[in-house]
Amino acid sequence: MIEITQKRSPINIARGLLRLCHPLPVLFHAIAVTIFALLAGWPHLNWFVLALIVLAHTAMQCAIAVFNDYCDRHLDIAAQKMQKPLVNGRVRPREALIFGSAFLILMLVLLLLLNIPALLISLLYLAFGMAYNLGLKSTPFSGIVFALAIPLIPVYAFVAFNHFMPFLYWLVPIAALLGVALNLANSLPDLEGDAANQARTLAVFLGLRGTFLTCPLLIVAGGFLITLTWYAHLVPAQSTLLLIALLLSGILLLAFSLYSGPNKPQTTRKGYFYLLVLTCLILGGGWIAAALLT
Repeated sequence: MIEITQKRSPINIARGLLRLCHPLPVLFHAIAVTIFALLAGWPHLNWFVLALIVLAHTAMQCAIAVFNDYCDRHLDIAAQKMQKPLVNGRVRPREALIFGSAFLILMLVLLLLLNIPALLISLLYLAFGMAYNLGLKSTPFSGIVFALAIPLIPVYAFVAFNHFMPFLYWLVPIAALLGVALNLANSLPDLEGDAANQARTLAVFLGLRGTFLTCPLLIVAGGFLITLTWYAHLVPAQSTLLLIALLLSGILLLAFSLYSGPNKPQTTRKGYFYLLVLTCLILGGGWIAAALLT
């Protein structure tokens, strides 16, 4: 740590700040909100509004990611997570605090160019994210935070385009199921460490096998609920597109279930999470697209 700190350079600092943003998870969020915004604005897209929606949400996700590492810095130092910029000395705590605050200011400026409902939904999402950072992530309530926050992403995109539709009410329970699955899968790489540090996350509570069992079951439950709303004519949807989304999601579900598991190497768990994210995007995005094309 001392050696790296003495060799701080602008490039090293920039790399550290980039790592603080958790670029790959933030990229998935950016892709998700872009998909939902495209669906919300189609076919009369306002590209300026689309850009504002994506940039504001991405800035918020970067802020949450930076503050996540800032809040966990003492635990990360104790666990000797030397890949963390605040542990190896590439970024100092004060710099992280300023960096995260800058993203919050950028988010607010961009949201003020949209509309008040989009601002309020984003602030609610931010509140969930910060509550997660400030302690809920180490409790079984972490899954509830994800269940409440994830449905806000598509709702935010549609509200920002002033295009609220009744089927979004059904999106809330479906996205909640997928949100809990994402929370569990995201906890898998650090599950043993969290258990050793006596963190009572939902994944620790369920255990390794229970978490690997629950993740696909939640995806299946989300797919079943989507199918049920279509079959019962609660949410009319273009059947061919919906069936393609369900089929692709099923193939991916089988793929990530075979790729990683309680008896597979721990190094496969990060890939498991990303495959699960892709499954959720295809399942949720495909269903919304099918509903809009009826």
